[in-house]
Amino acid sequence: MKSWGCALLLSLAVAPSVAMSAESSTPAAHKVSVYGHRGASALLPEHTLAAYAQAIADGADYIEPDLVMTRDGVMVARHENEISGTTDVASHPEFASRRTSKVIDGQKVDGWFTEDFTLAELKTLYARERLPELRSTAYDGQFRIASLDEILAFLVQQAGRANRGIGLVPEIKHPTYFQSIGLPMEDKLLAALRGNAYTNVGPVTIQSFETANLRYLHGKIGRGSNIRLLQLLWKGDTQPADIAKAGGKLTYAQMMTPAGLKDIASYADSIGPELRSIIPLDAKGALGTPTTLVQDAHAVGLMVIPYTFRPENHFQASNLRKGADNARNAEGSVAEMRAYLATGIDAFFTDDPALGRQAVDGMGAAGNAAN
Repeated sequence: MKSWGCALLLSLAVAPSVAMSAESSTPAAHKVSVYGHRGASALLPEHTLAAYAQAIADGADYIEPDLVMTRDGVMVARHENEISGTTDVASHPEFASRRTSKVIDGQKVDGWFTEDFTLAELKTLYARERLPELRSTAYDGQFRIASLDEILAFLVQQAGRANRGIGLVPEIKHPTYFQSIGLPMEDKLLAALRGNAYTNVGPVTIQSFETANLRYLHGKIGRGSNIRLLQLLWKGDTQPADIAKAGGKLTYAQMMTPAGLKDIASYADSIGPELRSIIPLDAKGALGTPTTLVQDAHAVGLMVIPYTFRPENHFQASNLRKGADNARNAEGSVAEMRAYLATGIDAFFTDDPALGRQAVDGMGAAGNAAN
């Protein structure tokens, strides 16, 4: 992580009118926030401006762009750097020779990778639905890949139209891998956020499944910042990629113990556990007895923001399902969210923010992004 130790020299020019709008829209009282997971990704191809716009229209308090890098050092919104599952790259003969195999976070992956394309080349591709067996493909081939700069400009526009605070919750994907190939994102992301009049003062939370980059960002951000940090957590005995690469022994299970949570609280503001870490499923696949994770995290001052609620039966607990495995089940999704709300969570990620809004306050009107 040595390259992350370089000095950060930023020129901060904030437009007062936008800054005041972002600050004044922040509520004083705590309210559970709805995070649009990759936008309204249950309805439109994920990580497109259209999906983010739908999420905001449906009441999301935050929108989430996952960030990866291009060959020319531009951050773009994709859930992973291998893009064959979410774009039409395989149908472009001019890029056939770019197909390759790489080892990403210890796993061999075959396909086309963002770091092998310039932004201009990626802009020739169209987004497509990741889960065609579950979700509509009607919007395939209509939307382009969005860069972070485009998303920030879009966010300013949308916040003005909605007349409310809309938060940004970017995830830095594969940070150790991208640093290893000379494309680190941390300083570039901070510069982009601080260089934007809205995100320089508005609600922002940076998330990662790794630990070293969040510790680095904690040191760079300092006290009193509008930027918060979210430590994402995966299942059981799996490890953060940076820990595994360094030969460490720390697991996500250990990070979710009281001692592990106390350590996370030294550099992050919140944790993002997988849903079943809070309410496991029983032997029949139904919602079981909640763990103490929420209480343990709150005891050391951490907010709890689990992921991801989805509206299809396929992803829901067995006691909430209605109809076929691939059927949309809005009622079951809302019921599942409310079961988790009862555990005291502070916010949550959902592919369908309209249902998240319904679960939180029973109507379609949006609240404000918590800062």
